Amino acid sequence: MDLTSLPGWAEEDHAAALTTYRESCASDDAAWQVVLADARQFFEDRFLAEAVSNDGHLTGYYEPELAGALHPDNYFSVPLPGVPEGWEAGDVFATRAEIVDQDLLQGRELVWVADPLEAFLLQVQGSGRILLPDGTSRRLGFAGKNGQPYVSLGKLLVARGEIVADAVSVQAIRDWFAANGENARQTLRENPSYVFFQWLEGLDPAKGPLGTMRKQLTAMRSIAVDLDVLPLGSLTYIIPSDESIGPRLCVAQDTGGAIKGEGRGDLFCGTGDAAGALAGSLNTPMTMLRLVRRDRAT
Repeated sequence: MDLTSLPGWAEEDHAAALTTYRESCASDDAAWQVVLADARQFFEDRFLAEAVSNDGHLTGYYEPELAGALHPDNYFSVPLPGVPEGWEAGDVFATRAEIVDQDLLQGRELVWVADPLEAFLLQVQGSGRILLPDGTSRRLGFAGKNGQPYVSLGKLLVARGEIVADAVSVQAIRDWFAANGENARQTLRENPSYVFFQWLEGLDPAKGPLGTMRKQLTAMRSIAVDLDVLPLGSLTYIIPSDESIGPRLCVAQDTGGAIKGEGRGDLFCGTGDAAGALAGSLNTPMTMLRLVRRDRAT
């Protein structure tokens, strides 16, 4: 279908979408020859929209910002480790509980933070910024995982009747964690999956973390998808049922372990607490379309 018939297309920020798209395409792509003022015409002239799913589902993710220190003390005592010694991508390593109980990553710690839940959530997000005591910040990025199954903390708490399904959000999980002390800390151990980190240097502080494409993500434009459905770099038009988000043209620049199936998308919401609040509340049906070049449309 023509892009002009898409809900919300006329109100879209086409220049912002083109800027993000340029991050994912080759230097000789026609997108680089267009001035931003002509972005809408560029998309309309070159692309058509094809349905991916009318029964999709959209969630959100973000880049956490946590205070931390390069050396542990009584306050900063929760480690965020790098990869285990001798570990290679794809290797299966010990479970989260085994790693903690046996201190299996001793000596591999990159930084320490204060809150075990926030450390857990940073692992779920896969990247974050660490604010150091001297006022500087450094970025952590995904370096690998232990190959163990992922168990959603939110789904676990719903199954146990701790949180009502309709009320699940990151803030609801934080509230439950704060009220349940040692029991809450023990619950974290029931997710066997564990993420290893690495320091990321030389990134633009105005942009997000690196996605699967090894490109920095753009808030509200970059989306994680299932690679069996959409290739990285795809232009994707999403129409969420949640009207506070609104239809928007996104670029598939990332993936996620829980992002599987047609119409499944995870929208990068930005960095920091406000982005985290939006990402934690974003859980809505959506229609997902892909943009295909006119000369390749089926």
